[in-house]
Amino acid sequence: MQIIVTDEAVKWFIEEMEVEAGDTIRFYARYGGSSPFHEGFSLGMTRDEPVHAGVTKQVDDITYFIEQDDLWFFNDHDLHVSVNTALDELAYAYK
Repeated sequence: MQIIVTDEAVKWFIEEMEVEAGDTIRFYARYGGSSPFHEGFSLGMTRDEPVHAGVTKQVDDITYFIEQDDLWFFNDHDLHVSVNTALDELAYAYK
């Protein structure tokens, strides 16, 4: 499994969340909503420090990660993070 973050998404994190070099962003399974794989769960994102990272991706000295305990959510799919330009918000795809 991999995390793929587009250049537009990196720019979004820098502009919207004021992320800087050295910061860490966690993607996690949260209760509520829905996803392509799990009704009642959706993908959350927050600035957080890894404890037991299962997958990491570093782009421009920013680390994006998923904890080992949340890997079940992705059903062995890669997480693709991009930007929906019409809504100016993050978009997630599982491939």
